[in-house]
Formats: sequence, structure tokens, C-alpha cells
Amino acid sequence: MPKLLKIDVFTDVVCPWCLVGSARLDRAIANLPDDVDVEIENHPFYLDPNVPPEGVDVGSMLREKYGRDPSEMWARVESEAAKAGVTLDLSQQPRMFNTAKAHTLTRLSKANGNQHELANAIAEAYFLEHRQINDDNVLVDIAADFGWDRGDALDAINDENELATTAQLASSAAQQGIRGVPFFVFAEKYALSGAQPDEVFKQALEKTISEL
Repeated sequence: MPKLLKIDVFTDVVCPWCLVGSARLDRAIANLPDDVDVEIENHPFYLDPNVPPEGVDVGSMLREKYGRDPSEMWARVESEAAKAGVTLDLSQQPRMFNTAKAHTLTRLSKANGNQHELANAIAEAYFLEHRQINDDNVLVDIAADFGWDRGDALDAINDENELATTAQLASSAAQQGIRGVPFFVFAEKYALSGAQPDEVFKQALEKTISEL
């Protein structure tokens, strides 16, 4: 009888380290034995809940916050992304956008069984295809690739009640002590913070599965 491994994933689609962490998690999962079934649930987390709809210039924000050229910080992420098989050039996506609608779409995709894949697709559209994920049409286009009716997707990401639920869940994650993303919880027992090396993900999975 297959073992069922539940993994809770907290990410934000405009977080480059989340892109790297998700890639490493997926690689580790791909190498699991055939008798292990994995269920991933994505949860919303806002890097910055106050980002306006039009977004902010990432380079300017980082210069103001840290007082140095952001290219130095970008180079480290890009190097780690390359190790995870992701070709990343952060200078090609100058703006960070509010992700309330993206998170709402991901959250409501749980019933479709492809939450994690959809979240990855939105992050890849943002970082690798340099698309403007604050645009409803961009999100609806991605949603349609994952089984959504376009009209239903458009309604969902503009539903004030659904957006409020997403905001409350993101706030709850922060109140539970999650201070940064990516953040992974394996079988509700073990937590892993950050885009850890491949070996760390492998060990975390092996330890968790051995106790299932």
C-alpha cells in the first residue's frame, strides 16, 4: 500500500528564492520511490502586503533598503537558481507586484488537484517569461491552462470575499511564526525554511517517509 506524504508549501510567486526552493523540492520528489504518493498544498504568504496594484521597482526598493547595488544580491540568487536547473535573470523583471490575485487563484485550485503546478506556472511566467502578473488577463490565461473556465477565473480573482480570505490566511501564516519564504512542512511534523541545498530536501523527505 502506498505511503501518503503531505507537504505544506508557503511561498510567494514574486520571491526568487521560492522559485529556487520549489524547483529543488520538485527534484527531490521526482526521485522518491514509486510507493510514495505526495500531496502538496500551497498556502499564501505575502512578501509585502502593501505593494500597490501597479507594483514597485525592485531595484530602487533594494537600493533604498540596503544601500547597495541590487545586482550583487541578484547574482547570488541567479547562481543558486542555475544549480537548480533554472536560468534566471532578475534584471529582466524590474517590478514586483501585489500577489493577492495570484494567491487566490492558487488557493482555489486546490479542488483541481494542481495547486502546486499552477503556483509554479505563475512564478515562471513572472520570473522567466517576464510577464506582468498584476494583469488579470495574464492570470486568466495561465488559469485556463490548468482547467479553469476563463470567466470563472476572472470572477474568482476579483471576488472581494475570496481576496479577503486569502489575506487572512497570509496573515495567519505570519502569526504562526513564518517570517520568510519559502517554508515547507513535511507531514505536519518537520519544517524546512529557505531554498536549502538538494541534499537537505532529500534528507528531510527520507526522514519523514521513514516515520510514515
